[in-house]
This record gives sequence, C-alpha cells and structure tokens, in this order.
Amino acid sequence: MRQTHLPTACKRRARLSESVEKVIDQITFEITQIDRLFTVYAELLARVQQRQPDTVEIAAVASVLHSFYNGVENIFLIVAKQIDQNVPTGNQSHRDLLVQMMKQNAHRSKVISTETGKQLGDFLGFRHFYRHSYSFFIDWNELQILVFVLNAVWSQVKSDLDLFKTNLQARG
Repeated sequence: MRQTHLPTACKRRARLSESVEKVIDQITFEITQIDRLFTVYAELLARVQQRQPDTVEIAAVASVLHSFYNGVENIFLIVAKQIDQNVPTGNQSHRDLLVQMMKQNAHRSKVISTETGKQLGDFLGFRHFYRHSYSFFIDWNELQILVFVLNAVWSQVKSDLDLFKTNLQARG
C-alpha cells in the first residue's frame, strides 16, 4: 500500500487552519455566553433604565456588567494565548491586554477598533472597582452611564469580532 506524504508546508497550513478554527469556535462560544447573559437579565436591564433601581437591583446590574467585561476579556485571552502567544502580566495586565487587542501584529489583524477599546476601557475601570469594593458603594448615577450604553457597546464589540474572525479565516 502506497502512502501519500503531504509536503511540510501543507501540513503546517493544515495545523494552522485547525488552530484558527479552534480559536474561532472558542470566540463564538464566548459571544453566545455573553448574549445569554443579556437574555437572562434583559428584564432587569430594561427595568433599571425606566426607573431608579433599589440597592439589590444595583448590585445585580453591577454583577451583569462585571460578567460582561469578564466575557469580553475571556475572548481577548483566547487571542493573546493562542495567536499572539503573549499574555500581559503585572499591575496593568488587564489594561495592557485591552490595548494589545486594539493593535494588529504579525499574526493577526486588530481584534477591536480603537474606539471600541476606549468604550470598553470604561467597563474595565468598573470591573476593577467592582472586584475591589463593596457593592453598597456602587453609585447608580455612575453605573447607569454604563448600563445605558451597554447594548450599543456590545453590538460594536460583536461587529469588531465578526470582522476579526473573517480576517483570521482569510489568513488561516
């Protein structure tokens, strides 16, 4: 029986293609998880945009915003680990990761636009506050700014991620 040997370049391309598909699948999974987050809490998010929320609702909304940014950051970590092979460390690692995703490199296009990154910076700042504070310190007047732009920011993030996945497939 005769064996067919693929040239090394073809094998490398096949491995790269499998790797790209894995990354795209992982990104798509995280997107569906964030969409599910918004579906589960849609009633709460709508309610707090129509009237002043109580302390429990504020804490719940804060948790949703925290989960949202964590989900987005999960996507960034997938890219940083599997494509860039460079995950920032240190005191500014979360901010550095966000900045890294706004820049293209030899392995990929930008993951998100600079404008999207600036908008996400506000959610990153809130995430930091949320993780290091008591929930009763959350000021609704500040939180509502993020709540009111949440859907628009998520739509832009998804749009940027769709473009990124398309570019990644084209390279793969």
